[in-house]
Amino acid sequence: MNNPDPVAQLQAMASRIEALVERCQRLAEENRSLRNQHEQISGERSQLLAKNEQARTRVEAMIARLKSLEQHT
Repeated sequence: MNNPDPVAQLQAMASRIEALVERCQRLAEENRSLRNQHEQISGERSQLLAKNEQARTRVEAMIARLKSLEQHT
């Protein structure tokens, strides 16, 4: 009979379970961190899109004023 010691089997299993628990905790923390980064980047993107829209509106207004000045001269 080539059965390993049941105590040794349990210890090995407990060791693997502990390793899995640690890995799950690391992954959960990494996931939390990535979600926070995603939220931050999404907020920054929204701000940049708003600034871009403001700049586009200003440029269009300047172009319209220049065209108006050009037509009056």
